[in-house]
Amino acid sequence: MPDRSVPRALTILVGAAAAVVVLFGVREVASIAGPVVLALVLVIAVSPVRARLSGWNAPAWVQVAVPFLIVVLVLLAMVAILTISATELAALLPSYTDQFARLLADAQHWAVTHGLSNDMLSKALEAFDPGRVLGLAQYLLGSLIGVLSALFLIVVLLLAMSLDAPVTARILATGEGERPRLVTALATFAHKTRRYLIVSTVFGLINAILDMVALSLLDVPLPLLWGVLALIANYIPNIGFVIALLPPTMLALLDGGVRTMVLVIVAYIVINVVTQSFILPKFLGDAVGLSTTMTFISLIVWTFALGPLGAILAIPLSLLTRALLIDSDPNAKWVQGLVSGKLPSAGAGH
Repeated sequence: MPDRSVPRALTILVGAAAAVVVLFGVREVASIAGPVVLALVLVIAVSPVRARLSGWNAPAWVQVAVPFLIVVLVLLAMVAILTISATELAALLPSYTDQFARLLADAQHWAVTHGLSNDMLSKALEAFDPGRVLGLAQYLLGSLIGVLSALFLIVVLLLAMSLDAPVTARILATGEGERPRLVTALATFAHKTRRYLIVSTVFGLINAILDMVALSLLDVPLPLLWGVLALIANYIPNIGFVIALLPPTMLALLDGGVRTMVLVIVAYIVINVVTQSFILPKFLGDAVGLSTTMTFISLIVWTFALGPLGAILAIPLSLLTRALLIDSDPNAKWVQGLVSGKLPSAGAGH
């Protein structure tokens, strides 16, 4: 029989159509898919604790209980901080109505004295409403609280995954003979995800602490809230810094004026440049394995599918997708180069 290969264009179109269907399906069940992925990522993050306990020959229940309790305590602390801070922010925002009106009047007066159109400035200021920027922070925090408030589902998933983790590790080990590339790809996904989370968390905490110190020195309200926002936004690629910067900047403008706003911007930029541009790359290196373009595309795609939580989990989700669809396929080396932005080595196995 003659070899009738499927046209490449048809393969691409079918693959793209399947991807769209999957993404819309994930979007429809985002309230379930989000907590599931979050639980999986958290279990991967604390897996070194289980491995260390196993190396110490700790009882099986200790190997399950300790990582599980670490994750649950962190989640509870995050829920408590976000809930209290978001409540304080909601109560604080109405008190700045007069300040915003005064800033608007001063800007209009400055425009008139410099020959600018008052109507044009009014439209620009209406579009640039600090309340909208602060509302964006409330929306992000509210969405996270909505996810984290489903603690029962997340805790049950965490417990189930923690109980299954030792067995899953042994099953993957036994599968190396039949599916070596898939097992290696999943192990690489876990390693890269864990390294990304650990390094990002450490530097996110450093950023958050330095930001809180700077905001406290400048007397900007709710420094703890903005520190937590900086930590969370640190997991959002490309635009996380802007998300963390805008709300405290607008609040500084309303509370302390233009000088305080400028000082907040300068402080955030200095902290971010030192930690994210000079120090972080030396520790993170090429652990992610995604090009800048692919990172930004993954941010858009997973935010569309899972909302704000998808933005935070964009890198782990993209690493999982790469492991399942690309790294496990021996014929996809050139795709690895496109995704990572680097030419694959001649002897690379995955």
